[in-house]
Amino acid sequence: MKDIPQLNEHNKEEYPPMHTTEHILNRTMIRLFGCGRAVSAHIERKKSKLDFRFQREPEESEINQIEQQVNRIIQSGLPITTEYITQEEALGRFDLRRLPDNASKTVRVVKVGDYDECLCIGRHVENTSEIGVFKIISYDFKDGILRLRFKLL
Repeated sequence: MKDIPQLNEHNKEEYPPMHTTEHILNRTMIRLFGCGRAVSAHIERKKSKLDFRFQREPEESEINQIEQQVNRIIQSGLPITTEYITQEEALGRFDLRRLPDNASKTVRVVKVGDYDECLCIGRHVENTSEIGVFKIISYDFKDGILRLRFKLL
């Protein structure tokens, strides 16, 4: 059995279905709108929110499109896997600006099937089929930031 590299301590206790959904929503926003991953996040068991830099107020049809795409990915039953690489290997593949100054030399990549991959030390489900149904409960747009509030049913 391969040794698991030593990573920085993690002081959060994420709710795995919601945290995996965060990854799926981030990639969905990138694919649909090219806006990049969320600039801030508040992920909780009952409801969560993500803020994205966005050029304009979205149309209701676009909000529906986001919800439908996230649910398609959840229902597709993608496996969640991890990979350990060095920060040097991560250069050019991932945005390292959010790593803390004292980050370990080894980083963990979390993959949602072939849909998304990003650096993460949080807890996740083993398969997207464990998540449930994604529902956007509200959104607002102000000063170039689109805030999406969502829950899992």
